[in-house]
Amino acid sequence: MGTIEQGRRGVLVVEDDPDIRETIAQILEEEGYEVRGASNGKQALDLLREGVRPQLILLDLMMPIMDGWLFRTEQRNDPKIADIPVIVISADGNLRQQAAKIQANGYLRKPVGIETLLSTVQRYLKA
Repeated sequence: MGTIEQGRRGVLVVEDDPDIRETIAQILEEEGYEVRGASNGKQALDLLREGVRPQLILLDLMMPIMDGWLFRTEQRNDPKIADIPVIVISADGNLRQQAAKIQANGYLRKPVGIETLLSTVQRYLKA
């Protein structure tokens, strides 16, 4: 996972499971996206506040240190990063409600199929 340059097709994957995070990153990178990863919400906020500017955030909800709910609250309260769209990725049984509760732009249920992942990301990232 490399850097995300301003204006590029960048995705930030916020997922505590390294296998899932790296698999999603690999799939997206093979399609030409620039991907950064974070293992929790705090690490993701740090990256965003340091200047990483993705066009989309893929966000797990249940993570250590800072979960997806708190990350989203912090993100929405920071005018510099509040406008970045968020897609929740979770196995939560009430995923639709959880995504609506944090005002996410959408959601994907784990396990996510490759075609579903790519079509969802493609809707938010134009070449």
